[in-house]
Amino acid sequence: MRHRVKKKHFDRTKEQRLALYRSVARSLIMEERIQTSLQRAKAVKPFVERLITLGKKGDLHSRRLALKLLPDRKAVKKLFEDIAPRFENRQGGYTRIIKLPDRRKGDGCELALLELVE
Repeated sequence: MRHRVKKKHFDRTKEQRLALYRSVARSLIMEERIQTSLQRAKAVKPFVERLITLGKKGDLHSRRLALKLLPDRKAVKKLFEDIAPRFENRQGGYTRIIKLPDRRKGDGCELALLELVE
């Protein structure tokens, strides 16, 4: 039964799910726009928004927490120096999901663009 289960599991263990979130978040931070499945985009959105909120704080503790969630120094550096200052006056909603009309050839999965709001 699914009582009180709020997140998608993607048929993975907790560690594999965290690795998926980190990988998609790193790609989004480095590229600023990625194409992925709709379900992955919906699942990763809160993770990325939490990272951007940490980047907006900008102190050492926030940087260490961000490195704990996303252990890639280049991505965290770009997050704190380039991306977070853009959202200085924004209170949330840093990412946008745009559904794409086509489906993936192999499995017919719905595709979406996950991008940072300008």
